[in-house]
Amino acid sequence: MDVKIGVIGFGWMAFHHYSEIIPKGEGIEVACAYDIDPARLEFAKELGIKTYDSLDALLASDVNTVLVATPNDVHKKYAIAALRAGKHVICEKPATMNAGELREIVKAAGECGKIFTVHHNRRTDIDFLTVKKVVEGGALGRTFFVESRVQGANGIPGDWRRVASAGGGMLLDWAVHLIDQLLYMSKSRVVQVYSVMNCINYDVDDNIKVFLQFEDGLFAQVEVLTACFQPLPRWHVVGSDGTLDIQGFAADGSIVRGTVKEVDWSLDAVKHAAGTTRTMRPRPASTIETLELPKVSAQKSDYYRNFRAAVNGEAELLVKPQEVLRVIEICDLCFESAKQGKSMSCSI
Repeated sequence: MDVKIGVIGFGWMAFHHYSEIIPKGEGIEVACAYDIDPARLEFAKELGIKTYDSLDALLASDVNTVLVATPNDVHKKYAIAALRAGKHVICEKPATMNAGELREIVKAAGECGKIFTVHHNRRTDIDFLTVKKVVEGGALGRTFFVESRVQGANGIPGDWRRVASAGGGMLLDWAVHLIDQLLYMSKSRVVQVYSVMNCINYDVDDNIKVFLQFEDGLFAQVEVLTACFQPLPRWHVVGSDGTLDIQGFAADGSIVRGTVKEVDWSLDAVKHAAGTTRTMRPRPASTIETLELPKVSAQKSDYYRNFRAAVNGEAELLVKPQEVLRVIEICDLCFESAKQGKSMSCSI
């Protein structure tokens, strides 16, 4: 069966799905769109997409799938309405404003016998897939620290993402991606969550840090800054045998490993800017090796290929509702941790 999509909210992200992500000629198409903004409907018409000026009209059409690409605060309303109308639902991230809302959607999907999934497209980013492959391959030994960050100095786009009641802010806009990547990579449960959420230039969290402790001993830091003019590496991963750095989304970086467990400093008398310390001295070049990062490949459109296969009973969903629920539960704890100013214990 082909996937015939009706879009609710034909804004920038929906157009990105239409023009860049949905594979052409593979039994997946955007058939129609509904938006409360007449200008966006006119734009969809110019692309040759049928438009509706009411939600009921779109839900009464012959599409079998609805893409919800609206501001975050109305995801639940539209997702449940589409499920009740007998449609499968793909929802833009974050799934919902909180875990309670997501549980309502998952319940409705079960009652209606329809698929509900979330577009966590960052699972196919090559920087993330490179880290995942290195960690799982054991090149770093036992991984115990992971730093995952996106840092910029462009502020927040001037739309609903600056409005807290609409679900704006960097936790639900960007950190939700980075948290999802960490949970997808680590199979261990999260046992502690601590967050610092600043409102530097806007009335929403625009510069944040999230700290996650996993049951297996892994400790992760997620950082999203919108007022940072000198960014740090996208990834910094430390293991018992080596360290991995990736500078940006293109996966430029390397692995540095020790060739000996301990350095013999007994004859070291060379002066260094670090002073008399030997603990923090740079290692001699003869005691380390630098490895190139493995090559990985992925396509954003694989998400929709997987969805079509799942609709036809040929594959498991790439992004499962219970996986998404873990992410949103942790986001809930981030908000609570920032509010209370303390770490939150959990088992997620």
